[in-house]
Amino acid sequence: MSVRFEELDWRPTPLGDLSLRRRREPVLGTDVHEIKLGDDFLMSSLFTEAEIQLARLGLAALDHDALDVAVGGLGLGYTARSVLEDARVRSLVVIDALPEVIEWHERGLLPLGPGLTGDARCRFAHGDFFAMAATPAGLDPESPGRRFHAILVDIDHAPDHVLHPGHAAFYRPDGLRGLARHLHPGGVFALWSNDPPSDEFNACLEQVFDTWQAHVVTFPNHLQGRPSTNTVYVAKLG
Repeated sequence: MSVRFEELDWRPTPLGDLSLRRRREPVLGTDVHEIKLGDDFLMSSLFTEAEIQLARLGLAALDHDALDVAVGGLGLGYTARSVLEDARVRSLVVIDALPEVIEWHERGLLPLGPGLTGDARCRFAHGDFFAMAATPAGLDPESPGRRFHAILVDIDHAPDHVLHPGHAAFYRPDGLRGLARHLHPGGVFALWSNDPPSDEFNACLEQVFDTWQAHVVTFPNHLQGRPSTNTVYVAKLG
């Protein structure tokens, strides 16, 4: 039996105080890992279904092998792990703006860290995903200009509920066009959102991608005593 609550690490960052916590969830009888930035909960292992489906739905839209994938936002690692569970994936670059989160995985403070760091296909990159997506050099610091078959993003709460005002432009048509140049023809962009599907964001996707769909992912929420939903947007170039 683990302790009821433990702060595994705490760091001051330019974005606010960052903490990694582990607590015992008495109803489920399991340990829950949480990452907080200031007063915001960035990630919780209590609710991971939509992060998993971000990878599964995004990669399901591709019908070929030898996939190169980029993930924006490492968090607790559930999206990255789900990407690596697809045998077609030959490489994965995971970009995160917080070096502390990368370090937690490398040190094994997070349960999925050893599996991610031990997979030769997976590499972490410290950087600002949004700034990188807006430049021709792109998302892989070791291979400027590299293209991917899929780019999966789980950073902000929603397209209109961002963690930093500088992220907002990414979700407009010009920002999405900048991202699309880092995709191979026929490539896929997928995005996690905490909010219901947005007609405004769907309209932005329609201006850039040939096809798109907003998937509503439902999962049990025992804290509220009812199901909860997130949204996974999947958009594809022709």
